[in-house]
Amino acid sequence: MTVSAPALRQRDPRLDFFRGLGMFIIFIAHVPWNWLTLWIPARFGFSDATEIFVFCSGMASALAFGKVFDERGWGMGVARVAHRMWQVYWAHIGQILLLVAGLVALQESGYLQRCCGLTEDYVASLNMRLLFERTGEALPGLFTLTWVPNYFDILPMYIVILALLPAVMLAAKAGRGAVFALCGGLWLLASLGHLSLPAEPWSDRPWFFNPFAWQLVFFTGFAFMRGWIPAPPVDRRLVALAVAVVVASVPFAYFRILDGSPALMALRTAIEPLWIKTEFGLLRYVHFLALAYLAWAAAGERGRRLVGHGRLWDGFVRVVQKVGQQSLAVFLASLVLAQTVAILRDMVWGRGEVWPQILSNLGGFAGLIAVAYTVAWFKSSPWKRPASARDLLPAGTKTTRAGPAVGARSGLTGVPASPER
Repeated sequence: MTVSAPALRQRDPRLDFFRGLGMFIIFIAHVPWNWLTLWIPARFGFSDATEIFVFCSGMASALAFGKVFDERGWGMGVARVAHRMWQVYWAHIGQILLLVAGLVALQESGYLQRCCGLTEDYVASLNMRLLFERTGEALPGLFTLTWVPNYFDILPMYIVILALLPAVMLAAKAGRGAVFALCGGLWLLASLGHLSLPAEPWSDRPWFFNPFAWQLVFFTGFAFMRGWIPAPPVDRRLVALAVAVVVASVPFAYFRILDGSPALMALRTAIEPLWIKTEFGLLRYVHFLALAYLAWAAAGERGRRLVGHGRLWDGFVRVVQKVGQQSLAVFLASLVLAQTVAILRDMVWGRGEVWPQILSNLGGFAGLIAVAYTVAWFKSSPWKRPASARDLLPAGTKTTRAGPAVGARSGLTGVPASPER
C-alpha cells in the first residue's frame, strides 16, 4: 500500500511563528558569554531550539519539496532537493569564509588592543586558527564537509538530512510503515554508534549533530505536514501528560538544582545516552514532542490564538513570523551578528554588566529582523511589479496628494502633471 499524495496545504502560520522563535533562541545561544543563555529552553529540559529548527525545517520541506515529488515525479523531486542542498552548501562555505576573514582582519589589525585593551583571540575562540595552522588538511576538509567546526555544524547536518529525503519519498511508495522503519532504523544505528561522520581529518571526533540520528525529528515534522501522522487531538489528559514530561525534566537540566544535588547529577550522568545531543537521545525526542504538543494546543486551530490580543502582540507575532519565513538567511546572519555584538560588548568591557548585555541582545534581535524584512523585500522582486506613475517621474520631482507639482514634466507620455487648484 502506497502513501497517497496529500491535498495541497497552505503555509501554516504556526510554522513561521515557532521557527521564528527558534531563530531568536539560536542567536542567543551563539553569543559568547551571554547572560540570556541561562533562560533559554535548553536550561530547563532535554531539548532546545535545535529541535525546533529541525522539526520546523521538516515541515517546511514537506511544503517545498513534497509537491514536486507528487506532481513531477521522483526524478524531478530529487533534482529540486539537490538544488536546495547546493544552495545550503555554498551558504555554509560562504558564511565560514566571511566570518573568519572578518575576525582575522580585525584581530591582525591590532585595533581591539589599541582602543580597548582587548587581547582575546576571537579567531581561536571559534577554533578557526586550524584553518591557517593546518591548511593542507583544513581547507580540503572544509569543502568536503570532513572538517566541521562546532560553531558551524547545523547546516552540514541539514544538507545530509536533505540528501535522505528522496530515499524517504521512495520508501513512502511502499507505505508509511516503510518510512517509519527507515527513519527509526537509521536513528537506532546512529544511537548505537554504527552511523556517524568525521568532523575533522586529524582526529576521530564525529559531527556534533549526527544527521542520521537527527533526521528522526526532521521527518517527524515532515510526516505531520504530509499527513502520514495524524494531527493529535487537543485532550486534557494529553495536555496533563505533556506538562508532566516537561516538569519532570527540569531537575535534570536546571544547573541550580543539579549543583545542589550530587545524587541527581550522578543520575543525569548515568542516563546520558538517553539525552545526549550528538545522537539525539530518546529523552530529547520525548521532551520535544511534549513541548510541541503544548505549543500546538496553546496556539489553537491554524494558530487562531496567536492573534487577536491587541496591536502590540499581533505586531510581535507578525515580526516573529517574518523571521521564521526567512529562516536560512536569518540563521546565516545570526552567527555573524552573534560574534559582532559580543565583540562590541567586550569593547566596553561589558561581559559582567547589565546594560551592555541587554543592548547586545537587543541589537542582535534588531539585526535579525532587519535581515528578514530585507530578504523578504528582495524575494518579492519589486522590480517586476508594474511601476506607478510616481515611480516614473524624474528624480527630484515634488508631488502633492493630487499628483506632481505644477510645472513638473511627466516621465511618461500620457501621464500629465496635475495642476494645483
